[in-house]
Amino acid sequence: MAETAQFKKIIVGVDGSDSSVQALLQAQALAVPLDVPVEAVTCWEIPQLYDRYVVLQAEDFREGAEKVQRDALAKAFGNQVPHNVTARLIHGNPKAALIGESKNASMLVLGRRGRGRFAGHLFGSVSSYLVGHAACPVLVVQPPGAGEVTSA
Repeated sequence: MAETAQFKKIIVGVDGSDSSVQALLQAQALAVPLDVPVEAVTCWEIPQLYDRYVVLQAEDFREGAEKVQRDALAKAFGNQVPHNVTARLIHGNPKAALIGESKNASMLVLGRRGRGRFAGHLFGSVSSYLVGHAACPVLVVQPPGAGEVTSA
């Protein structure tokens, strides 16, 4: 007798881009019928600057990431974030952090070529890497308007 797949949770990489907002919406659309939680994960790092002194503290980058995450959740869901959606910040490289998260997830959902507001957080390169290395299935969501045919 075949066992039914046990779904754990759906992880969504959120960088504040329109495509990561679409990824949140797609993850929620998948999660509801499966009755699984969605976890919005935003990664943040202190950028390496070799030629100048940085006065900003680590907390400044964390707070910036938190604002990006809050704004993305508001764009996706308005003032009523669904009860099954939680948010978490991770200090670290998005590729490494999301690979780690994929080990405890049923699916990883990402936006393609998000080009979010954080330097170095280009979901094009991150999503490409995760498709090949994640421990769970990866869904890469197109940015809004991608694939539309325009007449010349």
